Parts: sequence; structure tokens; C-alpha cells
Amino acid sequence: MNRTGGAGAADRADSDRSADVVAAMRSVDRARFLPPDQVFHAREDRALPLFHGQTGSQPSTVAAMLRLLQVPVGGRVLDVGSGSGWSTALLARLVGPTGEVLGLELDPELCAFGAANLASWDMPWARIEQADPARLGRPVPGGWDRILVSASPRVLPAELVDQLAVGGRMVVPVQTTMTLVVRRADGPPDISRHGQYEFVPLRTGSAGEASRATGWHDQGWPRGRR
Repeated sequence: MNRTGGAGAADRADSDRSADVVAAMRSVDRARFLPPDQVFHAREDRALPLFHGQTGSQPSTVAAMLRLLQVPVGGRVLDVGSGSGWSTALLARLVGPTGEVLGLELDPELCAFGAANLASWDMPWARIEQADPARLGRPVPGGWDRILVSASPRVLPAELVDQLAVGGRMVVPVQTTMTLVVRRADGPPDISRHGQYEFVPLRTGSAGEASRATGWHDQGWPRGRR
């Protein structure tokens, strides 16, 4: 591979922390986050069934989302739809001990499964908790630096965008389109699209969230490129 521009160019080229994503996925074994009958398939690049119709995303999709997210060391990250806990553990590895990761899972059995899986790793700065069915995400003072959503809403959820810190990034598969949202200090966020993917639907008990999200969509904010 040809290299140009010295160290500065190399730093810019790896702004998505691609090498760190690869290292995290090698060190955090997917097999330890799967039901016993799926462990044999851990190294296959496909989604695998978990519980109650929920699935664990295929590794190549998870890697693409983590690269888009550009997780910073020491960052504070919200993992919506944490499932088996694998994505939460990968995020924890990327932020390191100075960061914080909260995984939220709506399904009680899957939440307990994911939390137990995560607890088997020595990363106390990450945790998985039961999601509130009447609320999407969990607001924190100052906002989240990064939000990863591993289920598909019908429209971009305004409530989650509101929970981003200024300059924060969210990766979410809106319908079938992987969407990157970057919150700005003033005005609407920057929105870009990055290919087509299939995810289970994002479940929520609040009709108000859906109407708020529809309102954002109708504002005609920039869509960027896929």
C-alpha cells in the first residue's frame, strides 16, 4: 500500500480507529456472548438468533458501525439495544477504563443474559441495565459523546439526538439505511447515510417518541450521501 503525507495523513486515515476496532473484535470473543446452541457459529459473518426473535448482528456490520461512530478513548457511550452484550463490551474496550458505557436492553431475559456476559469481563466501567419501555435512551447531564443503536426505528428518533453532547455522534439504522448523526452547537445536526442493512425493529412503548421523530424528519434536514 502506498503511503503519502507522513504521520499526519496516517492519523487522518485512522480517525475512525479502524485498527482499534479490529483489535477489540479480536480480543472480545463473540462466542462468549451467544446462547450455547449458537456458539459453534460464532466465527460466521452473519446475524445469529438470541431470544424472543432478537438477533446478534453480524460482525462485519458491527465493525462498520463502530468505525462510523469513531469512539474516543475516555468517551461516554450509550448502547441502545445491547442484546447479548457483545457491542457493549466492544465499546468498553474502545473507550478504556477512563470512559463509561451504558447498555440498555428492553427484553428482560436478554438484558439479564447480556449483563451476565459483560460481567465475565474485567471492565467495570461498562454496564447493562433494563431499558425503560416508556422512554427511549437515558438522558445524562452534558449528553452522551456517542450513541450506538442496534435496532431499526421507522424514522430518526429526535429524543436520542437530544441526548447527544455537542459534537457527539450517533449511528442508527433508520429503516434499512445506516445513518450517522453529528450534533452541532447551533442548528440542526449533520446527517449522512451509509448503506443498506437489515435490523430488528426498535421497540418502544411511547407513541410520543414516534411523533417527535416524524416531526424531525419532516423538517427536511440534510441527508448527505450513502
